Amino acid sequence: MPERKLRPWSLVIHGGQHPDPATGAVMPPVTLASTYAQRSPGVHQGYEYSRSQNPTRHALERCMASLEGSTLTPEEDVCRGGLAFASGLAATATLLELLDSGDHVVAMDDLYGGTYRLMTDVRGRSQGLRVTYVDLTDARHLEAAITEKTRAIWIESPTNPTLKLADLEAIAAIGKRRGIMTVCDNTFATPLLQQPLQHGFDVVMHSATKYLGGHSDLIGGVLVTNRADLAERLRYLQRAIGSILSPFDSYLVLRGIKTLAVRMRQHCENGQRIAEWLESHPKVERVIFPGLPSHPQHELARRQMHLDCHPVGGGMIAAYIKGGLEESRRFLEAVRLFTLAESLGGVESLIEHAAIMTHASVPPEQRAKLGICDNLVRISVGIEDCDDLIADLERALEAV
Repeated sequence: MPERKLRPWSLVIHGGQHPDPATGAVMPPVTLASTYAQRSPGVHQGYEYSRSQNPTRHALERCMASLEGSTLTPEEDVCRGGLAFASGLAATATLLELLDSGDHVVAMDDLYGGTYRLMTDVRGRSQGLRVTYVDLTDARHLEAAITEKTRAIWIESPTNPTLKLADLEAIAAIGKRRGIMTVCDNTFATPLLQQPLQHGFDVVMHSATKYLGGHSDLIGGVLVTNRADLAERLRYLQRAIGSILSPFDSYLVLRGIKTLAVRMRQHCENGQRIAEWLESHPKVERVIFPGLPSHPQHELARRQMHLDCHPVGGGMIAAYIKGGLEESRRFLEAVRLFTLAESLGGVESLIEHAAIMTHASVPPEQRAKLGICDNLVRISVGIEDCDDLIADLERALEAV
């Protein structure tokens, strides 16, 4: 009888994990050694140098490959489908090393500011990378943007910060038909809400700093792939470049993932209630949240984003305060339970001004085109009591 496949709530705890064979420890121990003894030159127990192999990092990589549904099987103690890096941008930068000078990327027009900066300002200069930013809420726009030099399609879904969605199956199908690598930044959704590999994507990226770690106390990044050829090349690059996740941070991400399912349930429940409340507030011009019927891609969200088999909108909200920069500033300075800070996905609720903070590196004209305006605030809804969060927002809006 085939072994029963574990469901997500079990995978976050047991996926790719086993008790330590030496001690029986139920949590993978933090292995800090930089080098490992060899019985004979080149003969070792699977570990020789921690930039290349580390047991704690491998435990995290196996776990993430399991959560994202990678079909690549472990060899010895290494999960070939998952790779962990020092940050989300380190993961992105390593992935971009797959491309040659002069190659072309089609990217979602609404991207995290750091990704835009890396692709355009850094790799555009040093690697000659050419990037076309396209509104991929309509997959037909992708076909028009592809050139003979296009080697990658890069999306976020939902996007940061305006929460656009991409039709994962439609975009993956175009990539496969044209022989172009498809990459999805799945940070906002997490593997609990959607699994891009199951929709046909080649690579999934996460900023582990966010929901995976979940406690705003680490920086990390993850790549997961279903393709053996990409896994082999990426593991070589991970080893060659060396931007690996430390053993202790790997342990912290693993510890955070253990509670990912229960946290995401509360993030989603709070997010839905707060989005509905904000949409009805007279001092709020507009709310963007995939779980609201007013979201232009609400039906796609219902098809694509699920938790416990139920459609969800996630824990991120974009809200436009009536007025401009001054009104937004007064509102953001008045919150107390929400923390005015960059980042997202922690147990605590955070709020920020995207144009000034996380997306300052995006040119002003492009920000305006995308709707990243002076009155836009991005809200990362935490897992606190929702009535307390609403009361804090209500009091802060009185200052507007």
